[in-house]
Amino acid sequence: MEYVYRIDEDLCKGCGLCVSVCPKHVLEIADKVNTKGYFPAYQARPGDCVFCATCCRMCPDVAITISEAEEVSPPEKG
Repeated sequence: MEYVYRIDEDLCKGCGLCVSVCPKHVLEIADKVNTKGYFPAYQARPGDCVFCATCCRMCPDVAITISEAEEVSPPEKG
């Protein structure tokens, strides 16, 4: 099963809680600000993510989501 990981940069306040709890050290704090003036978290090493969702549960602003990727059906032959 495929998953989609997303951080809403405009919701993230850069508190770093997600960074501190990530067991695979995937997340870091960006060095550029978002539209609200915060330095948001981002996936520095997305290939290392195991989709454990610990960061989602820890985020006080619900800025991080992990969801199942929608399967794309092959075109029907007709």
